[in-house]
Amino acid sequence: MAVPAAERPSPAEIPEGSIGPVEERELPPAPALRKIVGPGIILVGVGIASGEYILYPYIASQVGLAFLWAALVGLLTQFFINMEVERYTLATGETAVTGFQRLWKPLGLVMVACAIVPNMWPAWATSASTATLFLFGGEEDSARWIAIPAMIAIGVALSASPVVYQTIEKTEFVKVGLVLIFLVVALVAAVTAESYSELSQIVTKAGSFPGELEFALLLGALAYAGAGGTNNLVISNWIRDKGYGMGSYAPRIVSPISGEEEAAPSGKGYRFTPDEANMSRWRDWWRKANIEQFFSFFVIGAIAIVVFSLIARSTVFGGDFEEANFDFIKAEGETLKESVGPWFGTLFWLIGAISLFAAALGIIDYVSRLVADVLLVGYLRDSERWTESKLYFTVVWGIIAFGILVLLLGFDQPLTLTVLAAALSGMVMFIYSGLLIAINRRFLPEPLKIRGLRLVALVWAFLIFGVLSVIVIIDQVGELL
Repeated sequence: MAVPAAERPSPAEIPEGSIGPVEERELPPAPALRKIVGPGIILVGVGIASGEYILYPYIASQVGLAFLWAALVGLLTQFFINMEVERYTLATGETAVTGFQRLWKPLGLVMVACAIVPNMWPAWATSASTATLFLFGGEEDSARWIAIPAMIAIGVALSASPVVYQTIEKTEFVKVGLVLIFLVVALVAAVTAESYSELSQIVTKAGSFPGELEFALLLGALAYAGAGGTNNLVISNWIRDKGYGMGSYAPRIVSPISGEEEAAPSGKGYRFTPDEANMSRWRDWWRKANIEQFFSFFVIGAIAIVVFSLIARSTVFGGDFEEANFDFIKAEGETLKESVGPWFGTLFWLIGAISLFAAALGIIDYVSRLVADVLLVGYLRDSERWTESKLYFTVVWGIIAFGILVLLLGFDQPLTLTVLAAALSGMVMFIYSGLLIAINRRFLPEPLKIRGLRLVALVWAFLIFGVLSVIVIIDQVGELL
């Protein structure tokens, strides 16, 4: 029997502001779980780079496994952040950053700056190129001549993809699959009994900060396990392209060469009435989205950090290395060649090169998605010339062109910008943890609002990233003065 209109629950009251109205539609039913797997894999695929392959293994080489507890805390905190990003997009079809713009339009530009500044330097491509040189020999200062064609190849791959999301998803699936296979072999062939015995320190040393290392490094590791910075926010864009919830009504980014623009207007938001039928579909979507994110992001991310740290503890524990120096990775591979076999050391460097190149692909993609979304929704909504796809590819090639220029000029990433990037990433996570609470309390109907344990988790994220940001900034400013 139809429910009288006066008795139906109200949909979300989302303010138009300068962003525009939203359209009311039915929430589509959720497909089988296996059909929505992907966004979490992309996020962890982009994340398995400096943190998992370099930072935590470096810490393990210096102090053992006493700080691994921070990785699990950081990953779990980011899991709750990611799900609140997904909550808003599942319910509205908009990205979380669009929700921020509805609160205050300039917040979109703040997020753009926080995405571009830490990622405009071609650090990922040059790191991957350096790992490649370990495979084939050569001077490390020649890494740029591998990085430049690699960046061009990334641009071509993205530009030629009929649907860009599908290319990103397939690439990160392959990367994560190869990494997991390597880690399984490493657990048998490369990890020592002594290192296994230290795993108990994840529990016994929980909450401790090893005094042998700089406090800023340890705090950074706690904050940036998994993804970090604006990377977490772009889970919105990926689940929308995957067709999650109300995001299924939004158009996808397509190639200007081989793709065909979809008729639906970009940047349009939606809402649904939380009646019995829609809420039943919502609960199904929410359950499946949580499962996908937990196993794809948290579990795989934890496995990667723990096993790479075990490998470092088993091979180069006590070595005198700097965390920013790739001599650490070189020594680790050489030790693996001696202890396991030449093939395994080579495989270790190969996995590193693949991981860092795939991370570069994912980083260029997510920065371009975030920038394109903000510009279209906030400033070019009524443009007849610009679509989200056109904006996306303009940013992609702009990042690549700037990176190539930096490499040709022989510049490394400046110390001051590295410090700024680290501080900025922590600060933006502090800012958007609070903003996620705001939009998921204010803009969603009562049954969908964040509450309970998840609200506590976001308050924790807001507080911990705020405190970490202040401490790291004070610490680094003191070193620069």
